Amino acid sequence: MNAVADTAHTAAPADSTAADTAAAPVTTAVFTGIGVAAPGGLGTETWWAAVLRGESGIGPVTRFDASPYPARLAGEVPGFVDEDHVSSRLLPQTDRVTRLSLAAAQEALDDAGADVAELPSYGAGVVTANSSGGFEFGHRELQALWSQGPQHVSAYQSFAWFYAVNSGQISIKHGLRGASGVVVSEQAGGLDAVAHARRQLRKGARLVVTGGLDSALCPWGWAAHLAGGSMSTVDDPARAYLPFAEDASGHVVGEGGALLVLEDARSAELRGARVYGSLAGHAATFDASPERPRLADAARLALADAGLEPADVDLVFADAAGERAADRAEAEAIAAVFGPYGVPVTAPKSMAGRLSAGGAALDLAAALLALRDQVIPPTTGTVRPAADCPLDLVTGIPRRGVALRTVLVLARGRGGFNAAAVVRAA
Repeated sequence: MNAVADTAHTAAPADSTAADTAAAPVTTAVFTGIGVAAPGGLGTETWWAAVLRGESGIGPVTRFDASPYPARLAGEVPGFVDEDHVSSRLLPQTDRVTRLSLAAAQEALDDAGADVAELPSYGAGVVTANSSGGFEFGHRELQALWSQGPQHVSAYQSFAWFYAVNSGQISIKHGLRGASGVVVSEQAGGLDAVAHARRQLRKGARLVVTGGLDSALCPWGWAAHLAGGSMSTVDDPARAYLPFAEDASGHVVGEGGALLVLEDARSAELRGARVYGSLAGHAATFDASPERPRLADAARLALADAGLEPADVDLVFADAAGERAADRAEAEAIAAVFGPYGVPVTAPKSMAGRLSAGGAALDLAAALLALRDQVIPPTTGTVRPAADCPLDLVTGIPRRGVALRTVLVLARGRGGFNAAAVVRAA
């Protein structure tokens, strides 16, 4: 029960602007650790190498029998053996998404090289994003309820299904006793969680584990995804998810995401930490109606929060819905801010699928690694963008020989959530 009781729920702000932080102390938030569990690779460097090779993690669903369903492809995390990452005591208490989160958090903290025990008692926290909670765990317990009766439902159902449980279990395992929470804004959640982590640093925290993961690859979760009406029913993994393409037919669902260590820059410098980059700006907006999309506003507000102009941006990571109308709307938003073909755009999630709360967090990880390696990862599948998507879309192979200093990451969540984050090189 402590996994939930010790964790606060934080809703994403309806419209967050630079003005929100005008009175806040000046604190530079830097990324010092990355942990990844995603389609294409378990572990940051394994996944990143696959991305640069253009290797897709999308394939036929293996976690359950998807043959009766119209959509049968997914992005699954490869090579994840639960017992290698979670103790035998925790296994019966946790859903797959929590186990993936614990693995990503461990990698991120190890990568950061931070000793939490040396921090003040309440100097470190955890803020994650999650959209569906422990769907697979809940599915199993519903089966037990209806087939065997309520006495056969696990006591752990009281918290294992809950979207806040990832923050709680990470906090408990690593002794992260500072202000913590969970953000629920679907695909935009990974960016909103990182922004909330930055707020905690401005309030005096030294370090926050943040980002997002999701996993709902079970019959109950699949039915929920299908009900959204935007999943591709193409059976060819190479043609199912084609962001910005003329023949885009919807998206493929994936699992996983990324967790990052966000740290106060002065604290990181004092301990000699390696820094991937800084969180220079963030903004969140909400669409009042489908006729009034506000993704462009989120991008402009994030740049204003960073004190930058559109001309300062070297690369955009797109939300990339993979659905014609939504792709066209995003292309229009990007063009409204940068002009047609005004900035390189990429969507490496074409190799993973859309990961709900994990998607934007994984894009943040990719943005930081792109800054480190001075390379733009490609969008695969899509050969060229449709005529009504006037983007300089990086396709096929990585684009090298570029000077990357500032990257903008965009995300949209179901129901009207928009988020944008600006990261800058160290």
